[in-house]
Amino acid sequence: MSTIIIEDSDGKPRCRWCASAPEFLNYHDTEWGFPVTDDFRLFEKITLESFQSGLSWRTILAKRENFRKAFHNFNFEKIARFTEKDLSRLLKNEGIIRHRGKIEAAINNAKRAKEMVKEEGSLAAFIWRYQPELNKDFKPQTASTSDESIALSKELKKRGWKFLGPTTIYAFMQAMGLFNDHVEGCVIRAQVDKAYKSFKSPSL
Repeated sequence: MSTIIIEDSDGKPRCRWCASAPEFLNYHDTEWGFPVTDDFRLFEKITLESFQSGLSWRTILAKRENFRKAFHNFNFEKIARFTEKDLSRLLKNEGIIRHRGKIEAAINNAKRAKEMVKEEGSLAAFIWRYQPELNKDFKPQTASTSDESIALSKELKKRGWKFLGPTTIYAFMQAMGLFNDHVEGCVIRAQVDKAYKSFKSPSL
């Protein structure tokens, strides 16, 4: 099956997955794959990917605004101060995924994020060290893990982060633009390539 689809709205080719739900098109066109260096946005995505484990991204995307409100726009400085009262509040919040382990992991990871900023300067500086060097044989959207996602997952676990396996981390890296995984011919792939031309890795 081809990974390219044609959108009826404008006739331009895009990655096939963005046609699987109406809300995916805007996410695909404006967010997915564009390089991100903002620490709070990186923490948001890595947290939401953790919550997605065992679920669909459509479910998480539909609840994203609820998550943002419940988690103070993913300001990990604030989340790191959450108490048992906050945990109880979140477990009662029907607008998010009420999974105790994942909520506890988000609070734990916020504390680890604070530590990382102190040690590394920023989350972005640390995470972008794992940007893969893609060779000419790389085929977009044909993998669910990579050497880099395995290495980053292992290092995060070593530092005390939770609910972040290699597959979760790979999806995070795709979305945050550590590499351009839009398929060849997708109209957004060229836009992401253009964004990279003016982009400087925070790890440099």
